[in-house]
Order: sequence, then structure tokens, then C-alpha cells
Amino acid sequence: MHNDRRHDGGPSQRQVNGLNRHHWWRDAVIYQVYVRSFLDSTGDGVGDLAGVRAGLPYLKKLGVDGIWLSPFYPSPQHDHGYDVADYRDVDPLFGDLAEFDLLMAAARRLGIKVLLDIVPNHCSSEHPWFRQAVADTPGSAARARFHFADGRGPDGSEPPNNWHAMFGGPAWSRVTEADGRPGQWYLHMFTPQQPDWNWRESEVADEFDRTLRFWLDRGVDGFRIDVAAGLFKHPELPDSPDPEADARTRDSVNPLAWNQPEVHDVWRHWRSVCEEYTARDGRDRLLVGEVSVPTAREHARYVRADELHQAFFFDLLGAPWNADAFRKVISEAMQDIAGTGSTVTWVLNNHDQVRTVTRYGEPATEGSGLGAARARAAALLMLALPGAAYIYQGEELGLPEVLDLPDDVLTDPIFHRTGSRARIRDGCRVPLPWSGQASPFGFTSGAEGAKPWLPQPEYFAEYATDRALADTRSFWHLYRDGLQLRTALPQLGEGTLRWLDTPPGVLAFTRGDDLVCAVNFAASPTAAPVSGTPLLSSGPCSAGVLPAATAAWWINDR
Repeated sequence: MHNDRRHDGGPSQRQVNGLNRHHWWRDAVIYQVYVRSFLDSTGDGVGDLAGVRAGLPYLKKLGVDGIWLSPFYPSPQHDHGYDVADYRDVDPLFGDLAEFDLLMAAARRLGIKVLLDIVPNHCSSEHPWFRQAVADTPGSAARARFHFADGRGPDGSEPPNNWHAMFGGPAWSRVTEADGRPGQWYLHMFTPQQPDWNWRESEVADEFDRTLRFWLDRGVDGFRIDVAAGLFKHPELPDSPDPEADARTRDSVNPLAWNQPEVHDVWRHWRSVCEEYTARDGRDRLLVGEVSVPTAREHARYVRADELHQAFFFDLLGAPWNADAFRKVISEAMQDIAGTGSTVTWVLNNHDQVRTVTRYGEPATEGSGLGAARARAAALLMLALPGAAYIYQGEELGLPEVLDLPDDVLTDPIFHRTGSRARIRDGCRVPLPWSGQASPFGFTSGAEGAKPWLPQPEYFAEYATDRALADTRSFWHLYRDGLQLRTALPQLGEGTLRWLDTPPGVLAFTRGDDLVCAVNFAASPTAAPVSGTPLLSSGPCSAGVLPAATAAWWINDR
């Protein structure tokens, strides 16, 4: 059951003469659907849009407000759809536009918002505009849509600058001209199959306008924007003093390639497009950015009142299991981001990161359940924080990272570009287990022996959704109960928090006047900040005691 503070379809209790309408996105909980790994309806081993539609009742039962769909557009799949060949269609691997429309209709009936993943920094090398650019001549209008440049050295055989791609290797590739000679170079900050757009050309902006409107006209509720701090590069493309920084950190570090000031004009324009649609029917459309910048203060610039509605705050995801670290990043976010009038967008997992169950574990205690206990506690903490929260599929099942995938099944371009398994992303993308005792665990239907696109380990049987729903002690029930309370209690969702004094290794704060959330990061139990039995806890929690690696919520009646 949802109350008025979570939806914007009709008049809200917070409306007074049409003013102060609450915006659904400010405290929404969105579930990230990695389409190829969610549910396969065709038996080819790859999840699809019909599978997402079939899974909507499951997500409704969990209690999320909306879903974010990973890219399903036509693509050669060099980077699992983040190399887009056509921004306004559906890859046959995932279905077609008719199936997308059925998905939208089903989501609307269930009251579930739908966000699409849009990729404006780069496209596929098979995009018609890039193929035209390669076939055309230096200096042409077709090449101006991308970053083509002459090479350095007497024969142009050296890249135009020293930048390295985030996924390894040089950020430049050389084309062969129509006459067969080695020619110009083009920029790609990820892989050679993902050329970067040149947003200084108005044609690029106009094309994305058409794309936004295409999907908004089909009823979507907004967009998750990939690489939202990208788009513009330094106009002179100079050498970087630390050219391998992006590859070394696997992050947008090169200040000449990311976070250029002109990008903010794009988000102001996109915000105006969304507001145009909202003005027609009163339905908010959301822009949430993948923004990776050095500080919370820099992050806040992206969520000013006329730019993105929200941007993922990755500092919480990146924080080590440590009370001081968590308090620092939460405090900075509340000060710098919430101070813009936006709300913080919290996230602990996504399709690019090691899952929390594994990330919070320790090799010396492997098999002890410590990582799982910490992941449960972190989830309850996140759901108690002011603002919005994003859940990555399988997070609600407590899935660990799959670390032992054989080299010959790995698909991540990072592995194929570097030869290293460090920071590869296949392990968090293994298809979900739904039922049964053996792979494919209900993920794929059809002919007997159909195999998921990535192999599922035998131990996934322990995490299957049918088992999770039947076990009231499971991760799934913790998330479901947390989401139900988050909807029912006015203290949660949007708002502020007040820190409480605690012993070392413990965090506690209040929401509203009487809801207390506490997390014990320490290795031994401590006295609970509230004497009574908690409303909800991430593990067994007796009155008056907060065990190690445990979070709990109380209503303080004092």
C-alpha cells in the first residue's frame, strides 16, 4: 500500500491550492533491472523485456516504486548494450517496440514507474552516423559529430594525445581512409567500439532531443543518464599529466575528458524538456545521473534546481565498513547535495560493482556470514536515510559476487582489453535464480538444457526467489519489511536526520521526532540507543542490545 507522499498521479494531502506538490522521485525506491540477467522468456539464455513484464508482480510484492531498465536498444553488445547502434528501437535479442509498449502498460497498471538508461557520451561503432563518418573524409560534417583528429609524428602514426581509455589501452583508434591509407584517429574513452560523441556539434544535441521525446511519448517516467559528467572534452584535447588515471582507478578522473562546465547546459535543456511534458499532464519525469566527480560539493552542481533532478551518490557505495567513513559521507551528502533543494540518491550496489555481501566480507572470516550480516545492516541503514534509494537486482536476495567464472565465459570488455580479472563486472551480472535446485534455476524457459548467458554456480539454489519468499529470515523479507515501513511511516523518506551520540564503532540517528536507526559496525555487541524491542532489525536483536554487524529501527517513546 502506498501513501500520498510516494506518488504524484492525483491530488496529494500536501497540496495547498496547487502548491507544494510532493514529487514522487524525491524519496522513491527504484529497482535496477539488468535486462539480460533478470528473466528469459524465450529460452535463448538471455533475459528480455517479456521477462521483465513477467517479473513485475514480484517487484510489486517487494514494494519498489519503479524500475530502471539497462539498455535494450539495438547494439552489437560489445559492452552489453552500452554501445548503442539505434537509440529509438529495441534489439531483437530483447523483444521489439510492441513488447516494450506491453511492458509499459503492465507497469502503469501496477503503479510502477519506468526509467530508461540513456547513453549520451558515446555510441556504437556500428551506429549509422559513425559508419558514415568513417566512410567520409577528414573535415567533413559527418566526422565533426565525433572527435576525429590527425595523429602526431611525421606520418601521423601516434595518437593525437596521451589519454588512456577507462577500460584499458589508448583512448584513440586509427581509421583506414577510403583510399586504403592509414588516416585520422577517433576518440573513445571506453572501448574502440564506443566512439565518443562531440557535443560541441548542435546536430548531436538535436538527435538526443529526438530520442528523449520518442521515449517520453511512449510513456516513460524518466531516464538514468550514463556517464552524466562526460559529453564534453577540453576543446584543445591537450595531453594529460596523468594519462592512465582513468584506467588505473576505473573512474572518470581525467579532468580534461570529464566534468567540463558546458555539460551543465545540456542538463538544463533536458530538464526543460521533462518539465514540458510534466506541464501537459502533471506527471513528473525524472532525470537521474551517473555522476562521478571528486567531491560531494562538485556533485551538488549537477542537481541544482534547473539541472538533473538527482544524481547517484556513489560515496556510500565506495565507503569501507567503518562507522566514521559512513558518517562522513552521509554528512557531506546531506550538507552539500540536500542543500541544493534536491534529495540524495543512495546506492550500495549496481551492475558495475562487486556486490556488498562479498565487498563487506573479510578473507579471514570467509564462510562466517559476516559479509552477509554487514550487507543486511547497510541495506537497513540506506533505507532509513533521507532521500531516494536504488536497489540492484539480486541485492534483495543477498546474492554474493560470483568470483570463479572461467576465463572462457567472461564477456566484460575490461577483461578482453587488459587480460586482467581485476575489477571485471561479470560476477555481479550472473542471471538471477528464481526457483529449483539446479541451473538455470527458473531463469530461462524453453528447451531442456537451455543455458544462461553466464553460468550460475550451484550454490545459487540457496538464493532462489522461491526459497527467499518462503523464509521470513531472508534478505528478501528484510527489504520488503523495510520498504513497507518506509512507506507507512511519515518519519522516513524525504526529510532530515539528526545524529545521536554513540560509542566508537556505532552510528545512530533520528528521523522525525521519534524514529531511531542505529548500526553497530564494531566486532562486539553494544547497548542499544533505545531500550525497547526494535521495529525492524537486520539480524536477531534483543531489547537493549545491538549486536555486531547489525542495524535496527526503533520508535522512541520517551
